[in-house]
Amino acid sequence: MADFVAAIDQGTTSTRCMIFSRDGRAHSVAQREHAQIMPRPGWVEHNPLEIWDRTCAVVRDALQKGGVRTQDLAGVGITNQRETTILWERATGKPVYNAIVWQDTRTKPLIDALSREGGKERFRDHTGLPLATYFSASKLAWILEHVDGTRAAAERGELCFGTVDSWLIWLLTGGPGQGVHVTDVSNASRTMLLDLKSLSWDESMLDVFDIPSTVLPRVVSSSAVEVWGHTRKDGPFEGEVAVCGALGDQQAALVGQTCFLPGEAKNTYGTGCFMLMNTGEKMVPSAHGLLTTAAYRFGGAPPVYALEGSIAYTGALVQWMRDNLGLIETASEIETLARTVEDNGGVYFVPAFAGLFAPHWRPDARGVIAGLTSYVTSGHLARAVLEATAFQTREVLDAMNQDSGVSLHSLKVDGGMVQNDLLMQFQADLLDVPVVRPKVAETTSLGAAYAAGLSVGFWNNLQDLLENWQVDQTWEPAMDAGERDRKMDAWNKAVKRSLEWVE
Repeated sequence: MADFVAAIDQGTTSTRCMIFSRDGRAHSVAQREHAQIMPRPGWVEHNPLEIWDRTCAVVRDALQKGGVRTQDLAGVGITNQRETTILWERATGKPVYNAIVWQDTRTKPLIDALSREGGKERFRDHTGLPLATYFSASKLAWILEHVDGTRAAAERGELCFGTVDSWLIWLLTGGPGQGVHVTDVSNASRTMLLDLKSLSWDESMLDVFDIPSTVLPRVVSSSAVEVWGHTRKDGPFEGEVAVCGALGDQQAALVGQTCFLPGEAKNTYGTGCFMLMNTGEKMVPSAHGLLTTAAYRFGGAPPVYALEGSIAYTGALVQWMRDNLGLIETASEIETLARTVEDNGGVYFVPAFAGLFAPHWRPDARGVIAGLTSYVTSGHLARAVLEATAFQTREVLDAMNQDSGVSLHSLKVDGGMVQNDLLMQFQADLLDVPVVRPKVAETTSLGAAYAAGLSVGFWNNLQDLLENWQVDQTWEPAMDAGERDRKMDAWNKAVKRSLEWVE
């Protein structure tokens, strides 16, 4: 009898494999980074073959570290950076171009042109999304337009499009001639090509972006009704394991946090920051700059939807401070540096490196550091970097409360930055609600494992998952309302100064 489920977590900066036991605890983990390719300002790419290489490596590492054999695994689930777009040859598995990453803004001219014709909200009714460079459709359209021969090859049925889940599932299940070409509802809903109500590809959106349907994967449930395929003996698992679960990374974290009831919400602090609120089987349209998205679909059950607020630069801002400015040597040192001062010294950092995401959706914005005086030290800058994450999260929560009509009583948090106690306390202070970290903080990987495990009966139902969730630490708000309002006013002034920078 299988004792474990594997999860492959393919993120923006690294790939991780985690092996989970039945109690939802991590048995072993392996992780490796991959290169960030930035050929021009605003362009962000990854090498899909490097991602596959890292995936194979971390799977082997995690199995070896945990002493786990192929036959010990009930299944494997995938979670992935969403919107990142890959187009590859069906016959060879060769990508026709690098993966265009979700942060990439090269398609702004196309988005601007479509917005001029009918406004950036023109497709929200059926896709749940505003027009933005963020989503996959414009990235795929760019590849078809700018890479020689791709459009003709696509129309002949020779190419496969996918977000990273599709790419990995295709390779894991055999690749050329054998690979299964699917995407789950959560990832499909981030392409801007899916009709959210029917959960099928939208012909009208394919026409808008001039994308041939021949490249599209089959849309499936997040937890497979039937196993999609099995890993191969010549692959990283070195044997047959059911491939049967997939979720976009933020939806996976919602599942890993067991936010299964309408009104429950989580926030993931990673490269970017992503807050999702479960809205049940009801699609809630946003009037305040949020996204309506498919959260998950388990087997043949009705789909569950969510409201989402997406923030582009949070953990990535700490990496920028480390790599570009050299003020810290490791990401964890940011808290130590920030604690050398008592406050931000009047400094506010708006990290609009690729524009502002939710709730503003302003691609014309660029990064601003406001409030500098000769008094400011590197410690103040470090604190402003951390506080920027909390301020942006507060903006999203305010919008979520307005759209849903539900006020949160607490916020479940996960991701790498939740180990930063200073940030978590400031977040609780700014939101004026408790912030709760679970014992398993890497809930993205756990959500993918849950999706796969539910498919093959490793876990029987949602109650099994709820019983696994346990609190590790809670931060209670301790800031008075007047100070909270003053800080938000200053933040809003800084945001205004970041706008209309790009003509």
